[in-house]
Amino acid sequence: MMRTAVMAALILAATTPVVAAPKPVKADSRILAAAEALRDDQIKLLETVVNIDSGTGDVAGGRKVAALLAERLRAMGAAIEMVPAEITGLPDNLVATFTGSGKGRVLLIGHLDTVFEPGTVSRWPFRIEGDRAYGPGVSDEKGGVVQAVFALQILKDAGFRDFKTITYLIETSEERGSPGTRALISRLLKDADVELNLEPGDAPDVITVWRKGSNTFYIDVKGRAAHAGVAPQDGRNAADELMHQLQAVAPFPKTGDGMTVNLTLMSAGSRYNIIPEDASAAINVRVREKAQAEQVAQALEASARAPLIPDTKVRVRRETSFPPLSSNASTDALERRA
Repeated sequence: MMRTAVMAALILAATTPVVAAPKPVKADSRILAAAEALRDDQIKLLETVVNIDSGTGDVAGGRKVAALLAERLRAMGAAIEMVPAEITGLPDNLVATFTGSGKGRVLLIGHLDTVFEPGTVSRWPFRIEGDRAYGPGVSDEKGGVVQAVFALQILKDAGFRDFKTITYLIETSEERGSPGTRALISRLLKDADVELNLEPGDAPDVITVWRKGSNTFYIDVKGRAAHAGVAPQDGRNAADELMHQLQAVAPFPKTGDGMTVNLTLMSAGSRYNIIPEDASAAINVRVREKAQAEQVAQALEASARAPLIPDTKVRVRRETSFPPLSSNASTDALERRA
């Protein structure tokens, strides 16, 4: 209930171009009252969509959730566009656009995919205990998706039209880094003054104004196998070389609000009595700025070019999950306005 009122107020704030600190605005009791009145309907819709399996790649489930949401948004006056995913094996993305009579252009982004496998709902359906709701995707992110639907309903019922466009993208592959939506997001951002993401914030209710980006670097070492007892001198130990390579990231911090660099996976060898021919590791890197990830990349690549053990080969691969949401003056001003 409260989050829906906050979201409605946030959309209101975002429709005014953010160029300076706002004047103090009195809380709108009408928005809060409307959110309270719609609470039961909101929970009912949340229960309905949570009780449909829609893990990333579940095309049938994703289509069911999108169809329910599209019908509701269309009834509210939105123009609906179903945009095919940019890779195979994913349901279409839903784009709902509301057109007003003002100037502000707001983009909302949510996702209907979850991290859960098909069949999860049958074992763990939606339920409420006390003041908490439980179920697959109830918070991340179907709760946010439903919240925005009802915030938009509140604004429609209030007759609010002082905006040029409010575009609502409900995408279907966020949990895998949005591989089916990246070009679409880029296109929609070009026609938006601000973007509001529906990902759940930390408790208590807060607005997130910065978030680290995520990169994973993979180190693959190729050595030479040999019997550890009969001819160890013939081997080239890939595990030993991997440990040498890991020293390249040892100086980087492992905890804190800034960049963090942590070893998360490591494997080597095939049998207890064989010098490892292959070894690999994964290093998860979280950054406040894109340049920080480049620092790690440069350190790893320089080390890969200079292996310690002769006749070993080192390869570094990189996977970017999502870029950082960096701090900036415009975002801070929007947060103050909200």
